[in-house]
Amino acid sequence: MAKILGGIGMSHVPTIGVAYDREKWNQPAWAPLFEGARPAYDWLAEKKPDVLIVLYNDHLNAFFYDLYPTFSIGIAPEYDVADEGAGRRPLPMLPGDTAFASHLAEQLVDQEFDMAVFHDRPLDHGVFSPLPLLWPHRPGWPGRVVPIMVNVVQYPLPTPMRCFKLGQALRQAIHAYPEDISVAIVGTGGLSHQIHGERTGHNDTEWDMRFLDLLQHDPLELARMRHVDYVRLGGAEGAEVIMWLAMRGALSDDITQRHRNYYLATTTAMTTLVLEENVVHAPQSDEIRAGNPQTEGMEEIPGTYPFDLRTGVRQTRLNRFFWQLRLAEARTAFLEDGQAACTAAGLSAEETALVLGRDWLGLVRAGANFFVLEKYARLVKETNLEVYASMRGESYETFMATRRVPDAT
Repeated sequence: MAKILGGIGMSHVPTIGVAYDREKWNQPAWAPLFEGARPAYDWLAEKKPDVLIVLYNDHLNAFFYDLYPTFSIGIAPEYDVADEGAGRRPLPMLPGDTAFASHLAEQLVDQEFDMAVFHDRPLDHGVFSPLPLLWPHRPGWPGRVVPIMVNVVQYPLPTPMRCFKLGQALRQAIHAYPEDISVAIVGTGGLSHQIHGERTGHNDTEWDMRFLDLLQHDPLELARMRHVDYVRLGGAEGAEVIMWLAMRGALSDDITQRHRNYYLATTTAMTTLVLEENVVHAPQSDEIRAGNPQTEGMEEIPGTYPFDLRTGVRQTRLNRFFWQLRLAEARTAFLEDGQAACTAAGLSAEETALVLGRDWLGLVRAGANFFVLEKYARLVKETNLEVYASMRGESYETFMATRRVPDAT
């Protein structure tokens, strides 16, 4: 049964990562920040959570405006560091937790939070600026991370109240997990800052202190505020502190502030906050909900293979192979040498045999999604109806004889 130990709020200013990599930890300009983060590092070393759930925003490194979800949860087995234009930072790959993250996604959607899901995308400084200040990473990280990306980049943003309610739903989803793991929630971003327009450089320490006090003692007051209030008080980019509200929503009312550090050096009020659960809730049996409540019993429906998150992660390579066939160059390569195309895509011998043998049912059972298989069917000049017949183990003529209008082809 999953338990929540507490929450951390920490700024994710990109220059924190630059200063860290250049080992400026003890330089006068940076020591207040790094020394101020040390108690959070020590707290995690003491509590030893198995998983950190990190609420962050992508800074147009893995997502772009053409498809930028309001909320998106990462379900990958591991994450790379995004190259943000100056080269990849010298940090190891970050372990994910596909099973736990998939559970959270299923439970959150069942609670009517329409989460997008991603994997095979890197994480940027929204995660990797604060993380080395919280966890050691040589030779590797001591635990796993589930990233939850929040849109604080392009309006309309989720409301502060929606972020707080996401945290509350997240708490319920964590407690529903049947495995015995411990979790800490990390909200990133902020505090006050603005980095565009004539108002660049805006800060408000009085507002920052009020925000931190309200976050602990009266988060609902913060949740009732509008984006314009956050921008007026804390700057345009400072509105990203609504991600801290999601962290706070995942905690109970019985918490203690273990640490707070505030350092305003140039343009962003860099802050570290640790909130600890006074009594760690031990979920009861009636709180546990394994699996997707909406698909429970679907395995009893014969000849049906629901494509779920775990299948998507497990068979990314196979599905991407078929997905790429929407590109003319991929189609040409396959027609010239199908075996070589499968090998270049990294398909196993078993997968290659299914592809070259046009074993449509075998491919579905192996985890291929029908809507990428369609692209392959078009390439090899088979109609959807012919594929349907094959999956039923029937000739085309036999299958069509079962249709109401056999001539509708």
